[in-house]
Amino acid sequence: MNFFNIEKTSEGKARAGVLSTDHGTIQTPIFMPVGTVASVKTVHQREIKDDIKAQIILGNTYHLYLRPGMEVMEAAGGLHKFMNWDLPILTDSGGFQVFSLSGSRKMSEEGVKFKSHIDGSYHLFTPEKSMEIQRQIGADIFMAFDECVAYPSDYNQVKLSMEMTHRWLKRCIDWNAENPELYGHKQRFFPIVQGSTYSDLRKISAEVISEAGAEGNAIGGLSVGEPEEELYRITDEVTDILPKDKPRYLMGVGTPWNILESIGLGIDMMDCVMPTRNARNGMLFTWQGVINMKNEKWKKDFSPLDEFGTSFVDHEYSKAYVRHLFVSKEYLAKQIASIHNLAFYLDLVKVAREHILAGDFYQWKNSIVPVLRQRL
Repeated sequence: MNFFNIEKTSEGKARAGVLSTDHGTIQTPIFMPVGTVASVKTVHQREIKDDIKAQIILGNTYHLYLRPGMEVMEAAGGLHKFMNWDLPILTDSGGFQVFSLSGSRKMSEEGVKFKSHIDGSYHLFTPEKSMEIQRQIGADIFMAFDECVAYPSDYNQVKLSMEMTHRWLKRCIDWNAENPELYGHKQRFFPIVQGSTYSDLRKISAEVISEAGAEGNAIGGLSVGEPEEELYRITDEVTDILPKDKPRYLMGVGTPWNILESIGLGIDMMDCVMPTRNARNGMLFTWQGVINMKNEKWKKDFSPLDEFGTSFVDHEYSKAYVRHLFVSKEYLAKQIASIHNLAFYLDLVKVAREHILAGDFYQWKNSIVPVLRQRL
């Protein structure tokens, strides 16, 4: 069976497909909850699977390398066994985390020297080291080591960074060719398109990444502060170039409306910390719009948290109760909101997939996006 099979392409670029991994199949388009340190914050693995209905989650190379460390990871038999998660996992390469440590890192052709945010110790991430760590973690899908530049960045700086990312890609590919998987399941490797918001650089990078012939491809360096229209423009240009028969992963995106627009531009996979991070601050995403649970207006609203929600929390708790928990700074508030938001995101991509299969995705998307954006 192929790694990726497209079941239907909509009237534009949107498509519904299936990814087949050794830990199960994934129906695309898909949203992937972020489990940075082998944990989706405040949520049990059982809830992720049974209530949120996630089909794949993310782990973070940088964080897992620092804690618990690769000695523990290998002794456990990889991340799946360590966290008791038997469905697919994707790991990022650590590139974005190192980029975000701009005050305590030093870049070179060799790699990135950085200072641990935990104990101040120094470490060196090279393309080879990133590959080695991701082998030890054992994710089903793992990413090339790249450099992500800030927005906005000078054209020449972006060009030099992109060219280094391409050189690093070759080193990643060479290391992978020489070092087999550790845990008896297949790992799929995705390189990453860079080039910031410069169309000519994105075109060059997309062509280089396409020629690498990997089993899937990712678009990085977006959702770092650029306007939404730039996110959509670059995504549209890059998906025109990336192979149509390979899955396309847009990294770090985003709001519910970002997700639907990106699906419309030919994206198959997305991830973002937004549903859990915003949940912990009391922001809920729903089919009717965005709710701030801390607002006074919910104080005596005893209706279900979300009558259209798909998780148990939506029907077992009222808006008034969840508001009370937030105002009281109870941990349960963050847990309930996180389960709700993640379940909504998974429902969002499930319904999007249904509309692609039905052939009316764009008509539906254009009608629902303004509703999703409104503040309740």
